[in-house]
Amino acid sequence: MDNAPDQPFSGKLPDVQATSPDVRINLTRVGVKNVKKLVEVSRPDKRPMIFISNFDVYVDLPGSLKGANLSRNFEVIDEVLQQAIDGKVSEIENLCSAVARKLLDRHEYADRTEVLMRSEFMVKRETPVSHTTCHEVVKVHARAIAKRTFREPMVRKSIGAEVTGMTACPCAQNIMKERANNVLEGLGVDQKTIDAFFAEVPMATHNQRGRGFLCIETDDDEHVDLEKIIRIIKESMSAGIYELLKRGDESAVVLAAHKNPRFVEDCVREMAKKVLTGFDYLPGDAVVTIKQTNEESIHQHDAYAERRATLAELLDELNGDRKSWD
Repeated sequence: MDNAPDQPFSGKLPDVQATSPDVRINLTRVGVKNVKKLVEVSRPDKRPMIFISNFDVYVDLPGSLKGANLSRNFEVIDEVLQQAIDGKVSEIENLCSAVARKLLDRHEYADRTEVLMRSEFMVKRETPVSHTTCHEVVKVHARAIAKRTFREPMVRKSIGAEVTGMTACPCAQNIMKERANNVLEGLGVDQKTIDAFFAEVPMATHNQRGRGFLCIETDDDEHVDLEKIIRIIKESMSAGIYELLKRGDESAVVLAAHKNPRFVEDCVREMAKKVLTGFDYLPGDAVVTIKQTNEESIHQHDAYAERRATLAELLDELNGDRKSWD
């Protein structure tokens, strides 16, 4: 029998993902992880914010389908990133929520989508005395979860940052202050002069490099300023740290830290207080996650503290009475 000539394939390729699986079990999250992208978010009257980012993108999958069409996830990310470059997306958490919404459109079988974004953001800083310009890398975390409803999807988003700073131990400082006080008394210095000295020159103590984390979760229509989050974390430790320090800067940083000693617990509580002041316009169901890790200098372990609560719960604890929230 003669061989038939090759004919071009004219039929559709089989959609294997749409077939039934051998084991019909629903899956909570199916998707892709560590999708690396350069994210540019425009800002009015400022240079764009540039983030080196990793995305994790998930959808839920019913037991009736063998697999999810993962190529749609990449398409959605690229489409929304282009919108951000064009100025249509002004915040990275809104970028995540836009991806989460579009994933529901592209995956018609999904009831829930989730987008995680981990980024590095370069912040320009100025040293306190010489005003030398330097840069600091801040780790930024954004997330959005979209759930299908009979009407518009319900979306919750979060934005947070991890910032490195410096803390000084109050306990060791008090021990050193008591010792110095006894030495000065033995040298015949009067107590009034001793107190005046301590007010100007804080005693030595051991230090820690602290890593503060603050994240706020809200509904999709709320605005949370990332730069304010970064500022709150910095101001909640004993002092900031810098990549480059002149001698005057170094003296100012060390003095500031030792004049403002804080335990790891103090840092978390200070962040909570500043959140209530800086984000008092947010609804009471906004969820705040605060973490502080201090890398000890005289111990082999790290110190850690954490709090997760709604704004209403934090306000109730801080004030001792309940405020009416919208």
